[in-house]
Amino acid sequence: MRHPAARRMRRAGPGCMHPGLHTLDMAITADQVSYEDLYARWEAGNWRATGIDLSVDRDQWENTFTEFERRAALWTYSMFFHGEDAVADNLSPYIDAAPREEQKYFLATQQADEARHAVLFGRFMREVAGHGQDMDSSLEATRPGLTWGFRKVFERLDRMADELRRDRSRTKLAQAIALYHLVIEAELAQPGQHFIDESLTRRDLLPGFREGIRNVSRDEQRHIAFGVKMIADLIREDPDCVAAIEELLREVLPFTSAVFVPPDWDERYVTVIGFTLQDIYTHGADALDARLRAAGIDPLTLRTGLPFDLPAPERARRGLALPLAAAAQDPSQRQRADAGPGGKAVRIAVCSVRRSKAADLGITSYKRSSCPAPCSRARASPARRWSV
Repeated sequence: MRHPAARRMRRAGPGCMHPGLHTLDMAITADQVSYEDLYARWEAGNWRATGIDLSVDRDQWENTFTEFERRAALWTYSMFFHGEDAVADNLSPYIDAAPREEQKYFLATQQADEARHAVLFGRFMREVAGHGQDMDSSLEATRPGLTWGFRKVFERLDRMADELRRDRSRTKLAQAIALYHLVIEAELAQPGQHFIDESLTRRDLLPGFREGIRNVSRDEQRHIAFGVKMIADLIREDPDCVAAIEELLREVLPFTSAVFVPPDWDERYVTVIGFTLQDIYTHGADALDARLRAAGIDPLTLRTGLPFDLPAPERARRGLALPLAAAAQDPSQRQRADAGPGGKAVRIAVCSVRRSKAADLGITSYKRSSCPAPCSRARASPARRWSV
């Protein structure tokens, strides 16, 4: 049975295929690695979350961090803690749905990795930050800080796992891999890990936790490489997977723009570590674009209603503007320069709605002059290569 989005494309005319498929006739980055190589990397890179010394981290947390720095770090680390716990819980149906044995074996190693990551963050919460006595109580103590965007993305992951238990088709599996490996790991998790590591290294803080984060990041790079390769293979086996991935991205990417919105839009929660929200969102936008291309999908062909035709910094600015436009309804937030009625944030939100309407009609090119936001000066990002 064809995916509904693919059936809509077939109705467009005889032989009509998704335009993103043209890249599959070329050598793509995903072909540079094998599942056996990824498994071997896992064996070579094993590490112990329970073997990391956090005693110096505890002392620095109490005596070097300011009260606000502790609050900001706890807000960020809590999302990673809950994220690792959620992905560890939801990976089993991926293993069942994988069509090839070597894919199942790697996914089994990934489930072990995700549990190990959750153990690391759980140890930090208990032994360094003093939240909870065990995993369950630590998760419960840190739950209130989770953002609306985070909850929406991971609620979708929960539903995706249930859907995959009932439907093991190539198209459903492609959606599941895109959500897990490209959106959650590549677009959201890896940029955050990068900025955490860089900020702690710059100040020489939390040496034990920093060692753990570097190990987590290496694991995630391996996971993302697997996801990119598997998506490429699934598309070769069933070209309808492109339309399925397109549909998934269109559904979930608006939620990702609200994942890192800090409490009360206080950007100090991010700038205290030496970066801006723009930095984080730009890194994430670039990462998603690069991984789609590595899997053989041209993002410019995807009818998601999102501006893949704009460079990553502009896409990041627009991503931030969407939740900011919603915040403009709160009078206490209207003092922000972009949030007032008719401000840039609201105009960008209107532009995004227009793009979504165009995508509903199957329009892949968007006339920038009709956009109320100042995007006509932006130039499209050059194609980027990514090595696994």
